[in-house]
Amino acid sequence: MTLLRSFLADENGATAIEYGLIAAGIALAIVTIVQSTGSALLNNKFNSISSAMK
Repeated sequence: MTLLRSFLADENGATAIEYGLIAAGIALAIVTIVQSTGSALLNNKFNSISSAMK
C-alpha cells in the first residue's frame, strides 16, 4: 500500500510531461506562423524577381 502511495505522490515524470507539452505548443505556434507568412513572402520574392527580369 505504501508503494502505491509513493508512486501516486511522485511528480518527477509530470514535470517532464509538462515541459514536453509546452515545447509542443510553441513548436505548433511557430509552424503555423511560418506556414501562413512563409508562402506570402516567397511569392512576393518570386514576383519581384520576375518583374526585374522583364
